[in-house]
Amino acid sequence: MCKMSWIMKWQTTSGFLVYRSYELPWFRTLSWYFLLCVNYFFYGETVADYFATFVQREEQLQFLIRYHRFISFALYLAGFCMFVLSLVKKHYRLQFYMFAWTHVTLLITVTQSHLVIQNLFEGMIWFLVPISSVICNDITAYLFGFFFGRTPLIKLSPKKTWEGFIGGFFSTVVFGFIAAYILAKYQYFVCPIEYRSEINSFVTECEPSELFQLQTYSVPPLLKGVLRWDTVSLYPFQIHSIALSTFASLIGPFGGFFASGFKRAFKIKDFANTIPGHGGIMDRFDCQYLMATFVHVYITSFIRGPNPSKVLQQLLVLQPEQQLNIYKTLKSHLTEKGLLQPSLKL
Repeated sequence: MCKMSWIMKWQTTSGFLVYRSYELPWFRTLSWYFLLCVNYFFYGETVADYFATFVQREEQLQFLIRYHRFISFALYLAGFCMFVLSLVKKHYRLQFYMFAWTHVTLLITVTQSHLVIQNLFEGMIWFLVPISSVICNDITAYLFGFFFGRTPLIKLSPKKTWEGFIGGFFSTVVFGFIAAYILAKYQYFVCPIEYRSEINSFVTECEPSELFQLQTYSVPPLLKGVLRWDTVSLYPFQIHSIALSTFASLIGPFGGFFASGFKRAFKIKDFANTIPGHGGIMDRFDCQYLMATFVHVYITSFIRGPNPSKVLQQLLVLQPEQQLNIYKTLKSHLTEKGLLQPSLKL
């Protein structure tokens, strides 16, 4: 809802002014239509991935999920044709400009929100640590810049300084490391969110993976003299938190710079006025632009392995003949590995 509200506010303050000035036909209708199409596609993908067993019990949902991508593409094509039919000779360039603007807006906002939900299903910790690291960086960078800032960082944001940028980086890494240690202790934050069809509810119960179990590490020789420790006990996730915090403090701010440049290009102060004195929701979360994407890529590249629960859900929706073939193949494979005793033939 926050995402939809922000898009509506943004169009009201900038795009809608163009719409009113030039009387572009169907502009607002098409903008909302494309927003609904993109949401239907992304959230339909999520339903297909995580609610397979529930969908299997509902015949109407089975049809929608089976042909989900085709339906999504057909809906988009309908909007595309509506746009072509709405073209007015004297406003061709402006209409194509607004068409591209709408698509870029959807790419930045809806895609990010979809990835946030994907990250949440991996465990609350993958949402809380990254987003809190960005918030921490915003606050500490401001404080360091306010008290020690002397050297301008970038022309797009004259108030940003190198001192704030560097101070925010070190503070964020320390914060992320500590936050990861605290959250990794609790099953609620580290367990993937799963839908249990038998109780018709989400659960966060599991045996924590090695990522969230204390491990003993040798202290590097350079630090032994300072810490006077030979070994240290850490959660492996704390090491990953350093990568997340580093991205949040070094690359995350460029999302804010991007937003500043965007607002300057359209000569607007804020994206909206939802929060009195602070602009809109996007003005407060502009540095979150890239964070959700990075976390998702990081999980899929370095963390995520095969998910037995998800594989089982996919198996349960297959035809009985397909399930039997998979059973025979798996049984033969386990027998060859010596994990199962070969069946005795009479």
